[in-house]
Order: sequence, then structure tokens, then C-alpha cells
Amino acid sequence: MSDRQLSDRQQVDSRRVEIEYCTRCRWLPRAAWLAQELLTTFESELTELTLKPGTGGVFVVRVNDEVVWDRREQGFPEPTAVKRLVRDRVAPGRSLGHSDGPE
Repeated sequence: MSDRQLSDRQQVDSRRVEIEYCTRCRWLPRAAWLAQELLTTFESELTELTLKPGTGGVFVVRVNDEVVWDRREQGFPEPTAVKRLVRDRVAPGRSLGHSDGPE
């Protein structure tokens, strides 16, 4: 397998979530709680979940480097909203049960 094929394969297989949170704002507990929710819901779909310390009031959720939630634009997320966004990227078509109900 060539390096390019290997890189393409790793991108397809990669289902990474990153939660960047502000350490000065003491948002680690909030980030850890959201991480737990995502890991519980997507235990077999995610390949990696990272908590990334930041500053400046940051609270951003990324899936494979794509920003899916930014506190500065959308406020703090409800877990259900983030689960839907993550699901749409790592497990399209998967039911989230009661979380799929009307908003």
C-alpha cells in the first residue's frame, strides 16, 4: 500500500473528536462531562476523543478537525445537540433513540 493510500485509509477510518476548553474559565468539568456523554453514546464508532486545554473563553467541539460547535457563536451545547452533530459525521443513519426527537 502506498503512503497516499495509507493516508487516505487512515482518514476514512479516523473518527476523532476534540473538545477544546478554557482552563482559565475552569471549564474542564464541563468538557469532561461532554466527553463522557460522547464516549458512552459512540463507544464503538469513535477512534479517539481528546480534551485540549485552551484559553480565552474557548469551548469548541471538532470532529475530524471540522468545528461542529463553538461556544462563541452558539453558546454552551446541550449534549443532545452535540451527539446529533457527531452522529451525522461518524455514524450517519444511526438512531440516537429519544435524542432524535423533535427539538
